[in-house]
Amino acid sequence: MISLSAQEDRILALASPLADELGLDIVRVRIMGGRRPLLQIMIEKAGGAPTDVEDCATFSRQLSPVFEAEDPIHDPYRLEVSTPGIDRPLTRPGDFGRWVGHLAKVELAQPVEGRRRFQGVIEREDDQGVAIALEDGLELIAAIHEMTKASLILTDELIDQVKADGAMPPQPGATEFEGLETETSDPEPQAKSQETGV
Repeated sequence: MISLSAQEDRILALASPLADELGLDIVRVRIMGGRRPLLQIMIEKAGGAPTDVEDCATFSRQLSPVFEAEDPIHDPYRLEVSTPGIDRPLTRPGDFGRWVGHLAKVELAQPVEGRRRFQGVIEREDDQGVAIALEDGLELIAAIHEMTKASLILTDELIDQVKADGAMPPQPGATEFEGLETETSDPEPQAKSQETGV
């Protein structure tokens, strides 16, 4: 679920070596539509250590020349590098296991008894898949590859744990966000612009 399309897979393959070099993990890659698509790459320090604005800016700066050389998106686009946030997407093996006891929402590729969307408390993640205790008293067990979308739900308990772990991500509006938007242009009439947004 880190990437969902062949184009996102290619972008992930291009970005992963740099992420490894910088001690970062890529949480998610998404291309979001529109006339000028947004390429969003979520990163965090390896192992889930606190990630700051400078990590995003450094990754974005060093990734730009790679994308200019490889041209993974042919049309003009915007690049946004960000941290996952508190109500983070859950995309990789181990992500659910880190947040046992917290509320999550999941969307499946194939419906189960007519439903694709579920919400409940993460009970465990093991070789059988992810187990979620649903609000109606039932249990959903699904493998990550069977999901199209999953994320934590913002609750007071989640905020308290993130604060206690010292892993509070940068928050929009904080002063350290100022001055991080950059634009680069190609000599072509419709230039690609890339910006770091967190």
